[in-house]
Amino acid sequence: LKLATERDPSAPFGHLALAELAMAPPSLRLQMLAALAGASAPATVAQQVGSQQAEVHPEMWMQECTASGCDWQKGSVVLDANWRWINKDGKNCYMNDDTWDPATCSDPVSCAQSCGVDGADYAGTYGIKTNSYKDGIDLKFVTKGAYSTNYGSRLYVMDSEDTYKMFRLKNREFTFTADVSNLPCGLNGAVYFVEMDQRGDWDGSGNTAGAKYGTGYCDAQCPHDIKFIKGEANSMNWNSTNVPPVGHFGSCCAEMDIWEANSRATAYTPHPCNKPGLTKCEGTECGDNAKGERYLGMCDKDGCDFNSYRMGDTSFYGHGADYKIDSSKPVTVVTQFLTHDGTDTGDLSEVRRFYVQDGAVVENSEATILGPGAGNSITDDFCSKQKSKFGDLNDFAAKGALREMGAALERGMVLVLSLWDDTDVSMLWLDAAYPTNEPPRKPGVLRGPCPSDATSEPKYLRSTVPDSHAAFSQIKVGEIGSTYGSGSGRRLAPAYV
Repeated sequence: LKLATERDPSAPFGHLALAELAMAPPSLRLQMLAALAGASAPATVAQQVGSQQAEVHPEMWMQECTASGCDWQKGSVVLDANWRWINKDGKNCYMNDDTWDPATCSDPVSCAQSCGVDGADYAGTYGIKTNSYKDGIDLKFVTKGAYSTNYGSRLYVMDSEDTYKMFRLKNREFTFTADVSNLPCGLNGAVYFVEMDQRGDWDGSGNTAGAKYGTGYCDAQCPHDIKFIKGEANSMNWNSTNVPPVGHFGSCCAEMDIWEANSRATAYTPHPCNKPGLTKCEGTECGDNAKGERYLGMCDKDGCDFNSYRMGDTSFYGHGADYKIDSSKPVTVVTQFLTHDGTDTGDLSEVRRFYVQDGAVVENSEATILGPGAGNSITDDFCSKQKSKFGDLNDFAAKGALREMGAALERGMVLVLSLWDDTDVSMLWLDAAYPTNEPPRKPGVLRGPCPSDATSEPKYLRSTVPDSHAAFSQIKVGEIGSTYGSGSGRRLAPAYV
């Protein structure tokens, strides 16, 4: 649930990955940037291919499952283009973390055609490492390189060097193991799907980088801080004083949040939109908060969330043995996308959640705040009752509810893995009382046990918990009931290494 943020809390915070050149006089900075390539300015993004550093995608294996068992599939991950150094012959196209260089970016088309996006030093610059089994990824919050400091990251799962893996999840289940034991209040280790283009909107002209370099992001918040959308720079009416800097256009698409979590709270949330694929929005269609048009846009920005704490069970999820799901240890998260008739072509009717920890299957908590019989999964009926109880506008229903979410899942969505902090509202929408102008006793306001104070703000978190990290592993997708239980173990067989 994201009630008052301009962008999706899982959306890009490449603008937060600020390059802080250390101890270097201005005359030497360009040489350093050119030598460092990806370490230079992870806040920029463009669409051509640079030549300063080769792109090598970290390997990550997954499993595809049926009733007869699971098979290993080799894949990889790619860093979002918003984090990368963008340059023309070694010179920045985007300056001071907030301004387009007029020499190379005088207009959207020429900017996209002139500027190149370079390869990334995944571990050294961004704190991204494949685990020892090569079946998962560890994301570090703060990474200090020789000349830069990077905050968080966002990755997309690929099935080839040039294409994102498309997940079609109706009548399927999706399973992974999360370790967010190290994430305090205010941070978010997120796993979610968005309806990006399989090739990252590669078009051979304005965008020749494509999925290989992490282009084409969109989500249900229609973010305006995406610097290139569909092969053109988002430089029109660029507002460099906004935090983050934003452009005229937004980048909208359907979003299915599987896991937004730290060690104190977690939620899963569908966000349908009323158009397929990525829409380069402008005006009312974007649903901008600042214009008072949140509910007039094409996407459901609030979504219909299931957060156990918010739904009345404050002892279900938390850090320690007193909780039913103990976030101090890894937990396997299982999400089932059930259709009304049990077929791949039926309408999505329920998104069901349960967990596996210490070998035991744990059913999701009941939504006790909604009264008897409200259930423990997301259905259209659950969403209607939740919106009514909390006094919220049911934009979820207005944007097509689960049926429309299912249509996006049938068309295919891209898997995103990210770790980020929140410059807008310090993640209060996930783990604390929010909105802050409402009394905490009002139903729906309390989302977690975190205090609504400075300890959840990015400035505090970056200075006090820089070593925070999240790990996601053992990703499986398959037929209902096939991805958990006595599985095939970790990817250790010599044939796969």
